[in-house]
Amino acid sequence: MRDWRIWRAFRWLWPCSLAGRTALVLIIGLILVQVAGLTIHALDRVDLQRFQHAREISQRSFGAWRSLLPLSPDRRQAVLDDLDMPPGMRITLDEVALAQPGFPPPPPPLISLLRLDQLRFAPPRLRPREVVIATHGHPGRLMVSLRFPDKGWLNLRLEMPPPRPWHSLTFLVAFVLMTLAAVALTLWAVRRLTRPVGALAEAADRLGRDVNAPPLPETGPAEVATAARAFNTMAERIRRFVGDRTQMLAAIGHDLKTPITRLKLRAEFLEDDEQRRKMLADLDEMEAMIAATLAFARDDSTREPSVPVDLASLCRTVTDEAADGSPDYAELITYIGPEHLTVAARPGSLKRALANLVGNAVAYGGSATLRLQPPVGGVVRIAVEDDGPGVPDSELENVFQPFRRLEASRNRETGGTGLGLPIARNIFRAHGGDVVLRNRPTGGLSALATLPV
Repeated sequence: MRDWRIWRAFRWLWPCSLAGRTALVLIIGLILVQVAGLTIHALDRVDLQRFQHAREISQRSFGAWRSLLPLSPDRRQAVLDDLDMPPGMRITLDEVALAQPGFPPPPPPLISLLRLDQLRFAPPRLRPREVVIATHGHPGRLMVSLRFPDKGWLNLRLEMPPPRPWHSLTFLVAFVLMTLAAVALTLWAVRRLTRPVGALAEAADRLGRDVNAPPLPETGPAEVATAARAFNTMAERIRRFVGDRTQMLAAIGHDLKTPITRLKLRAEFLEDDEQRRKMLADLDEMEAMIAATLAFARDDSTREPSVPVDLASLCRTVTDEAADGSPDYAELITYIGPEHLTVAARPGSLKRALANLVGNAVAYGGSATLRLQPPVGGVVRIAVEDDGPGVPDSELENVFQPFRRLEASRNRETGGTGLGLPIARNIFRAHGGDVVLRNRPTGGLSALATLPV
């Protein structure tokens, strides 16, 4: 459980974007390098301070001994009072040695650092009669007793002052400013270097909504230019494929119109009125299916320019036209939503998609309620609800396949061509949104369409 909490906290702190992750890794690395460098500098500064303090204490100790040694005992105190002692050093003249042989011995590195052992090997004229070195309180505090040739002792209390690695405030301020400048430079560089990746993602999103989107500029570093060139090549192949498919279907549709027209003319010469009526109805259905297929294949929604559209007014227009086209259901076709809501969209194709959803609700549900919700999180939601029998859950996604009809009748007036929902979904997806179907808990079907603001 604890490991899971740590992992969740780590995932919360770990950025989602490539720029954020790269910047975080570089900043953590920079901080570790700075901390390591600062630690090395501090340790080196501490060693240097210890050496300087030890050297000063050693020189002052030897200087005090040399100054007091040739004097008579009655003059030594006066001269000692005039000596300037550094921090951590105290000298007194006493009758007895304060450092006793039974005291704990000091650590050898400290004796070597203070060079106290040189007193025993000084020239005869400067050499004390006796030298006693011992610790006083803790290992870093020493007591050194030097015996004069005549009488009395020179007692030195030596204590190494605590090191101050951050003695210079200017250094700390400069270090902090340097670190902040390095972090700012890292963020700027990462943002600049990962910008082509964001541009590539935006271009891929535009290509998914508009196959004729402008190509990416093939500039920048070699890897970025290569990726942009490959993306532009892929987009051009997709456009060529879509164009060839549309041209092929348009040619097939054009070629089929001629025999259909001939069949209509020949059907007029049939003497049997019932057979003539059935044949003409079949030919009309074939012509309508070909026209719907061509419209679905062309996908004219991507060619219409995107402009500011009052979506609320467009929804009211769709419901009014649906009511005029189906007078028997006019009172059951309603609009619920704000008076005005402006979005950037292609008005012609968007109106067609909404008309398909409303028409589908009226045809199969006997009613249509179009609900427009204000933007939430940058997304507008449009729900088209009916009171019909709904759709089996296993078929909620299958009905978006072209020519898929749940209505078993072959009558075009009741069963349609099976392209209304696929066309509506294609149009909303071309706008960056989507359409899904949901069965209502109270009965009926709800087509939920989303549209980015």
